[in-house]
Amino acid sequence: MPRLRRRKRAQFKRPQLYVEQILEWADAYFARHGRWPNINSGRIPQTMDDTWARIDDGLRGGHRGLPKDSGWSLARLLNEFRGVRNSEYPPPLTESVAFKWAKAHRRRHGTWPTDRSGPIVDAPGETWLAVDLALRRGRRGLPGGSSLARLLAKYGARRNLAAVPRLTVKQILAWADAHHRRTGQWPRRTSGAIADAPDETWAAINAALKHGRRGLTGGSTLPRLLAEKRGVRKRAMRTELSPRQICQWARAHRHRTGESPHKRSGPVHEAPDETWGGIDHALRTGYRGLPGGSSLSQLLAEHFPQHAGAASRQPQLP
Repeated sequence: MPRLRRRKRAQFKRPQLYVEQILEWADAYFARHGRWPNINSGRIPQTMDDTWARIDDGLRGGHRGLPKDSGWSLARLLNEFRGVRNSEYPPPLTESVAFKWAKAHRRRHGTWPTDRSGPIVDAPGETWLAVDLALRRGRRGLPGGSSLARLLAKYGARRNLAAVPRLTVKQILAWADAHHRRTGQWPRRTSGAIADAPDETWAAINAALKHGRRGLTGGSTLPRLLAEKRGVRKRAMRTELSPRQICQWARAHRHRTGESPHKRSGPVHEAPDETWGGIDHALRTGYRGLPGGSSLSQLLAEHFPQHAGAASRQPQLP
């Protein structure tokens, strides 16, 4: 019995593509949706069954009459002919433009941007992280080897914390002496910015002394340095306390204010380096020669019972 031959199925040949036509479809898509198409945008209504993914494939492979080895893709085509920003093909960038964005950021927020500052309001599609990476890696026409922090330091806008200048004990003491002349007090770690060096803070100085940063040997602190070089008593080396001394200060406090002190009464008037909170802490923990297990309120109740609501009698100072 003769074998029946199957008729060959006619293969559907897709029409050729033209760049101008693809751009017309893209314009129509934008007019309809308010955004430009990408490879996930689905079917193209003006065609029988073409999709944007298929158009992208044709551009990349040079199929259906499109130029071969052109390096095209849908994203690049829209970038070149419609100025559509794409992460694969960001526009060129210059340091002056990046600094202009940074100044606008500071005017708006009051601070200079960092690589964690998120999107750039004045340049939709840009982020400070992308700018920092371009500066570091030499992308988008930049030479590389820089960063956002270095750019701001270069323009004198912000100190580059990765390249802070070296410190010397002599310089720190000069700043401390100036602080003392100006305020009448020696600086502490919490004293904020240094007036004679606005980019410096006493907290940063203390950290450098402690950890041996910025040319310092380490193992010290700001209080220890001032104690050694200027004879300033450190808080950690305060003299011992006695219940009798505390009661004398408390009696003077009540005579002056009409009230007994408590742990939130602030500095001790007769001993400016002391605070009632610090005394309460020493009484509770047994610090500075005290036995511990007590408190300021307990001590005053024991020696000034008439002020604690007990029967009236004379203070029994130890």
